[in-house]
Amino acid sequence: MNSDDLKYLKEITLLYVEDEPQLQEQIASFLKDIVGKLYLASNGEEALELYKQHEMDMVITDITMPKMNGIELAKNIRLDNENLPIFITSAHNSSDYFIQAIEVGISKFILKPIDIEKLFTTLLRYAKNIATLKEKENLKNILEQYKNIVDEKSIVSKTDSNGIITYVNEPFMTISGYKKEELIGNNHNLIRHPDTPRAVFEDIWRTIKVKKQIWRGNIKNRSKKGESYYVDSLIKPILDLDGNIIEFIAIRNDITALENTKRFLQKQNVKKNASLKDALKNFSQYESIVNENNIVSRTNPFGIITYVNEKFLKISQYSKEELIGSPHSIVRHEDTADEVYQNMWQTILAGKVWSGTLKNKNKSGKSYYVDTVIAPIFDKENNISEFLSIRHDITSVISLHQELEDTQREIIYRMGEIGETRSKETGNHVKRVAEYSKLLATLYGLDKEQISHLFMASPMHDIGKVGIPDSVLNKPGKLTSEEWDIMREHSEIGYNILKTSNREILQAAAIISLEHHEKWNGTGYPKGLKEEEIHIFGRITAIADVFDALGSDRCYKKSWELEKILELFRNQRGKHFEPKLVDLFFENLDKFLKIRDKYVD
Repeated sequence: MNSDDLKYLKEITLLYVEDEPQLQEQIASFLKDIVGKLYLASNGEEALELYKQHEMDMVITDITMPKMNGIELAKNIRLDNENLPIFITSAHNSSDYFIQAIEVGISKFILKPIDIEKLFTTLLRYAKNIATLKEKENLKNILEQYKNIVDEKSIVSKTDSNGIITYVNEPFMTISGYKKEELIGNNHNLIRHPDTPRAVFEDIWRTIKVKKQIWRGNIKNRSKKGESYYVDSLIKPILDLDGNIIEFIAIRNDITALENTKRFLQKQNVKKNASLKDALKNFSQYESIVNENNIVSRTNPFGIITYVNEKFLKISQYSKEELIGSPHSIVRHEDTADEVYQNMWQTILAGKVWSGTLKNKNKSGKSYYVDTVIAPIFDKENNISEFLSIRHDITSVISLHQELEDTQREIIYRMGEIGETRSKETGNHVKRVAEYSKLLATLYGLDKEQISHLFMASPMHDIGKVGIPDSVLNKPGKLTSEEWDIMREHSEIGYNILKTSNREILQAAAIISLEHHEKWNGTGYPKGLKEEEIHIFGRITAIADVFDALGSDRCYKKSWELEKILELFRNQRGKHFEPKLVDLFFENLDKFLKIRDKYVD
């Protein structure tokens, strides 16, 4: 037993199943010293539960055990994993056991008493195989990530050894204007531009086909529409172990803008000196116009301000001396998420232009909004030398939009309160449901637009109660079956009120009204939808509504104690409510209670 061997076994997680306590203790003592992680079980049922909870690399199990024998355990594991090494141990040298083991796909049959040395050799052999497979999977995963990055950022194609296209990615189809079906099976001549000399393609073919080397260079191509584009290209031959060409891979980057600019500047350089002066004069006028109409700043590659114009000074309220030499974060508003700035830096450091709306803060702490474009500026070596930022003040537009949103939200709250007031419930119920729904939607991972729609629409979940008679809606006692049928109609009444609207928020409210009484197990109403047949808005609002309703006094009941409410949610996980949402609710209970206390009746 050397250290090289142990390093393979120390990577292994092993499940050992044995119902005889003394033997289990003896073998487990040996296994603990050689494997990375060991789990023990005394019967098949216990072992299967451990298998489901943890990722195992190997299983050693006895055959004859209470509750579930080793063969049944192996069958259950094989339903989930066909390749996991499973070793059966038995004191019975029976052909029946051998046949059953073979049918299940057992890796090895080990007779008792167990020979420790043979057991070690067996485990080591399989551990080395597992290590090799993991290494291959890891390498495959890394290569797949590399491929995805290249596919996303570059124009990629593959051809066979004769130059016939076998693969193209989305950027290739986008820039060429051809569909995949038009490209696969054709020669690359399909996009060849007549301006590109034949000698260039002869050089490419000689380099990659004859010399079997990488070719690099710029090529002018032509799209399906006849438009020219330029690509910086790398073409590499892929060889087998004998040095024969399997295929060619070409990776390209679109440099059309750069080439067009270069050609324009070349044309400008042949003009007389007087023309150059005119150009500089024009540039000075352009610069003046930009400065007059925009908020302009420049920073070095690290985000330190090197230039600001007068409009920047005016809106930020800082002096030039306070800004020059300071990081641009001096005007950053804490409300703007870190992800926005992370995305911005990733974009501009990658040499691309970033655009978006930013909320900033001036020297006195007042907020302002700017529509922003940030562009990297390159030196002659194509390194980023600085960043140029041009902004427009859109504070008044944003303020108006927010005012309209606030007004719309207020109207929606009032609409929601109509239904609640008729059933003698407080307006704070709809506010709490909205806040609970927004929190759950955020935790669930919905996008910002969905979260906003749900937040705005959820207060109208019971708007259909306007169509329920007071005698039913406010009955203090238990409803009869006929009265309950009438009460349940409020879901469809609300849906019918809202469904014809073209507004996204009211469409969302229609869905919520219809589906917030559906249940995860299909026993809800009005349609008996189950699981993901129920819209996520309905699933979320169901939890928000029930949590708040149980904690509030109603005409037919007193409010429940918190622990009783939580017990109901535990019991209804996977029944009334989606399990994931219930888990998120319990994991963030303190946040829900904070909302409850903020909008207390």
